[in-house]
Amino acid sequence: MFKRLNENTGDLVSIRINGKTIEVPAGETVAAAILVSSDLHITRTTTISNSPRAPFCLMGVCFECLMIINGQPNQRSCKVLVKQGMNIESQHSPGSLPT
Repeated sequence: MFKRLNENTGDLVSIRINGKTIEVPAGETVAAAILVSSDLHITRTTTISNSPRAPFCLMGVCFECLMIINGQPNQRSCKVLVKQGMNIESQHSPGSLPT
């Protein structure tokens, strides 16, 4: 469904999404990496019905793209740029900090 407008021949970084390592162009958002480079298109589930959600507005307004990024829940994946070694996980329900 989604594809890059042009193939970036620049630097690639390795990130882990739900335990799977993929390489994506440096400077891309986590949401873009989810939508374009991975087979995962769901970023979180809702609290009440456990319905799957995915990036929608891609500008940080709708909060549909919340994910756990480097252990921090409730991160808007459309506002976070990928970095080498980043660990990203789908968020289930509201997300809470580890105790």
